Amino acid sequence: MKKNNSHSANTNNRKRTGSHRTILRNVNKKLSNKPISAKKTKIPKNKNKAKTKKRRRTVGFIRAEENPIILPKQENEWESWQTFNPGVVLLNNKIHFIYRAIGIDGLSRFGYASSFDGFAVDERLSYPVYEHGLNDMSVFNYYSFASGGSFGGAEDPRIVRVDEEDVLYMTYTACDFGLRVALTSIKIKDFLHKNWKWKSPKLISAQGEVHKNWVIFPEKINGKYAILHSISPRISIEYIDSLEFKDGDFIQSYYNGYGKKNCWDSYVRGAGAPPLKTKDGWLLFYQAMNANDMSKYKVGAMLLDLNDPTKILHRSQEPILEPEEVYENNGFKVGVVYVSGAVIMRDEILVYYGASDSYVGVAYAPLQEFLTTLVREDMPKLKTRILKKK
Repeated sequence: MKKNNSHSANTNNRKRTGSHRTILRNVNKKLSNKPISAKKTKIPKNKNKAKTKKRRRTVGFIRAEENPIILPKQENEWESWQTFNPGVVLLNNKIHFIYRAIGIDGLSRFGYASSFDGFAVDERLSYPVYEHGLNDMSVFNYYSFASGGSFGGAEDPRIVRVDEEDVLYMTYTACDFGLRVALTSIKIKDFLHKNWKWKSPKLISAQGEVHKNWVIFPEKINGKYAILHSISPRISIEYIDSLEFKDGDFIQSYYNGYGKKNCWDSYVRGAGAPPLKTKDGWLLFYQAMNANDMSKYKVGAMLLDLNDPTKILHRSQEPILEPEEVYENNGFKVGVVYVSGAVIMRDEILVYYGASDSYVGVAYAPLQEFLTTLVREDMPKLKTRILKKK
């Protein structure tokens, strides 16, 4: 794919553009004068602990004050409708985004942006950096439309570096007469220089089955690459010697979303970002719903055993992020927060998520405090972050 150097790559994410739909207009009206403020977590002082019932709760993430950080751009036709569900990777002290975008032709492509501090977007390219070829342009893909509003293409990238390899691997959902998981890669040198020489993708899930949300661990486990391909009804991981799939090779997977009854996550959708390695285990975010209210996507967290990540050590008792803000409840699909990227930076966990299948948001939590809370199920105080204007 050729790079169009005639377009300016630098943008200021605080300059809001016109809307592509009434919904986007309404959201932008709220954003035009000042950023949408995150709701501050307030914990009332407990003057009489003996008479107060203790509530078990997992610490939630705090949204950045200036969310959303990536919105559709009317002047770029390929991303004029929706920009959401980013994969992220931390390289050279900078966070790089590969985000999903849909424009006026209804196809889903990937765009690129980056941030030095993890909150403000410093660079955003005006052209798509990855496209998945269609088998038949005349075919309307129902599964793809239900999965975010596109007619076909590439969905929901997850990008990861394994150990210290000079390659970035990217899994994504390919809309080839259904929804299958695809795998591609790019040399880190080419990625950083914006030479988008992606390797020809391989479809690694079985034909005729619908699969999404497959993620690669950022380290080999017991000397093998590890691909997490299902978390329901159990954690399922494929251990392989190479990520060079041959034609016809695929991973056999099984998914059943229904889990424990009477829980906030009684219907599990799938894994979120690639797992983060911590001293307490692999930290995995996941998407789930309550079977009694399928209208809202929420986010939970698990800690998996470092040596055998099929074992769940701890699991959040409540959502760590759920749709509350206007931009999470006004878009193509209302009531959706969908974490697809996460990094550890400056002793904080930063999670990046799609909001209402239309925007990109970021939320954060102190790393150690979050891990302690996840294990002990306490409720520590958190602070909101106010970004300085440039």
